[in-house]
Amino acid sequence: MSDGTLPKNGFARIVPELMVSDIASSLDFWCRCLGFEVAYQRSESGFAYLQRPDGAQVMVCQRDGTWETDTLEYPYGRGINLQILVDDIDPLIRSFEREGIPFYQAPRTVWRRYGDREGGRFEFLVQDPDGYLLLFARSLGERQL
Repeated sequence: MSDGTLPKNGFARIVPELMVSDIASSLDFWCRCLGFEVAYQRSESGFAYLQRPDGAQVMVCQRDGTWETDTLEYPYGRGINLQILVDDIDPLIRSFEREGIPFYQAPRTVWRRYGDREGGRFEFLVQDPDGYLLLFARSLGERQL
């Protein structure tokens, strides 16, 4: 039994599923603070498939020992950060400031080289309640080197 429907833009080709310690806390953070909404969920198993209007998708699942390949301790997701491209980053920044949630990396402009050009981004990093590192970015376009 599941509540909701398929994601509005179909399923992305790769969607991370994050094990979480408290599904209610994670849903509050991801939806209220990050602008995600529940596409569908299986409440009986503590699972939710989340989406943003701009197409980003992620799954969150209450830890139950299944698929845990080793000891899982805070912060979860060591060695990985999830990059989420957004059309409008300012509402997210205001949400964190309003909620008093600290930035892991404060908002900043960066230009990174790839090939014969650079891509610009305005970005910041935060951690979710389980310590997953999330990089939100808005494109500033490209420029030739």
